[in-house]
This record gives sequence, C-alpha cells and structure tokens, in this order.
Amino acid sequence: MIARELLGTAQVPGGEELKLFKHDRDFMIVMGHNELMSTRMRTSEEALAVMTIERLEGRRSPHLLVGGYGMGFTLRAALAKLDKDARIIVAELVPEIIDWAKGPMAEVTAGCLDDRRVRLVRGDVGEAILLAPEPLDAILLDVDNGPDGLVRPDNNKLYGKAGLHNARRALSPGGILAVWSADKDPKFARRLEDVGFEVEEVEIRARANGKGPRHVIWFARRID
Repeated sequence: MIARELLGTAQVPGGEELKLFKHDRDFMIVMGHNELMSTRMRTSEEALAVMTIERLEGRRSPHLLVGGYGMGFTLRAALAKLDKDARIIVAELVPEIIDWAKGPMAEVTAGCLDDRRVRLVRGDVGEAILLAPEPLDAILLDVDNGPDGLVRPDNNKLYGKAGLHNARRALSPGGILAVWSADKDPKFARRLEDVGFEVEEVEIRARANGKGPRHVIWFARRID
C-alpha cells in the first residue's frame, strides 16, 4: 500500500492549518480530518467555470474574477473556454497555495498562472471585489467549504448580505456571481435573492464518472 506523503503545510490567515499530501499520482489539500480538495474530485470545480461562461450568453472577451485558486481546476477550465482577449483576476489569500502550484503541483497547474489573460492577486477575494477596476462579467467563488466559514471565520463576510451587495455592485448588468459549496444552504440561496439576484441552484457530482459527493453551485444573475 502506498502511504500518503506530506509535501507542505500552510497557515490560513485567521484560520486553520492546511496540509498538502501526495498519494501515488493524486494530490489533496486537507484541514484536520476534512479533505478540502483533491485531484481525484474536480468536476464540480470545473463546472463552476464552464457553466458560468455558458450563462454569460456569448459575451466576447469577458472579465472574470476567480477566488480562490485552490488547485486551479476552475481557472484552467475557464481558460479553456474563453477567447484570447478575455481577462481573469485570480485572488488567493494563502501564499503557499501558489507556491505549491508552481512547485510540487507544477504538472497539474500546467502553466495556467502564466497565461497572459491571468492576473494573480495575492490577498483576500473580498478586497479584490471591492478594488475591481471596472465592472466584472462574472465572479466565481470557491472560497472555504461554501458559505459556512469552515476554514476561516472571516470568509463569512463574503457570504453575508454586505459581501453579496459588494459582489452585486462589482458586476455589470446581467453579470453572474457563481458560488461553489460542498452542501446545500437554503438560507444562503434566499440571501442571494434578497440582495437582488436571480438565483439558479445546480447539483454536481464531484467525480467525472458521476459518482462521489454531490456539490452545489449557485448561479446568481444581477438583475436591475
């Protein structure tokens, strides 16, 4: 039996310790007993990008913000779907996540952070939303385990009404806030509607073969 190999640790600012493991050819990022992400289960993170771009209804050269980087599944899927003049801001709070992407996980990363369409912001995605230099066509959030602040309590600010209002203001008319979650959250869905979004909730299996946990993505369109 092949044992898991610990490749690195990282302290989340104001939160818990993360650990990067490798098992055979697979990588996983773990917090305590919770496996937050893994190269074995990536389909829902990829769907976050693919299904958002489909819902942008053919906008040319869209401007997206992705937070956070994680293992880059969402970013790589977005780059594969977008045209050459699209722009993506990637916000990642934990420096080691990017170090791992460019180090032990470089083969998985496949150079996506060096794509000329990508601008990396090392910091909190909430601040990146506030500081967006122009209206965004979409904001894709895969921060924490969903809107429950598991990894970092401050992440709750993103998903409260104030954070959702900030996201709505940062979007262009008809723009989309897409939020990934490990579980359903009816209160969060209602909160999205309360701040002026038209909400669609989709369940996605974690694995490409249609197996694994059911994850949830909310596609919240700004309506004016």
